[in-house]
Amino acid sequence: MTVTGTDIVELDRIAVYEASRVLEWARDEDWERDTPCAGWTLRRLVAHMTAQHHGFAAAARGAGQDRAYWREPEELSEPARTHRAAATAALAAFAEPGATEREFALPELGASFPGRTAIGFHFIDYVVHAWDVAATLGVRLDLPDDVLNVALVVARLVPTDPAGRGPGFAFAPPLDVPPEADPLDETLRLLGRAPEQWPTRT
Repeated sequence: MTVTGTDIVELDRIAVYEASRVLEWARDEDWERDTPCAGWTLRRLVAHMTAQHHGFAAAARGAGQDRAYWREPEELSEPARTHRAAATAALAAFAEPGATEREFALPELGASFPGRTAIGFHFIDYVVHAWDVAATLGVRLDLPDDVLNVALVVARLVPTDPAGRGPGFAFAPPLDVPPEADPLDETLRLLGRAPEQWPTRT
């Protein structure tokens, strides 16, 4: 689930940095807000994002099969700081020489994948999760066109089988895409988000 010829590690870094940037807008009263991830507060979403960073970092170093690395933190008293540290760990692991050629064990998917493909999974997750956070807080996402264009290509490759979409899975069933949708809107709708329900401000 990657695009040949792209620097997926660099695109992923940009998406992760943007997720961290928008998280800095959160205040104490925001952590219990509902998010576009049905049933999850912002605190729970950030716990998930933190666990995914640690899990992918472990996978990049050959330890992804250990589910302990994927466990969400039980206590998240400083969500933005905790997420930022986990993001730093994941990006450092992806930047190691040879990371894209290694096999990443991803127990949530029940298989191992080439590093480049696995980082592609992480990339599309963090484009979408960066938007989830921004939408929750009502702020605008700021991702460059090259990131959004590649994210759309990857989103179009995500299987749409109903057996793998919905509660308990990474993405909800796809929504219809209007003709005027831009790359971000189309990506979000293909992955089950309804951007029109989450207005943002500049």
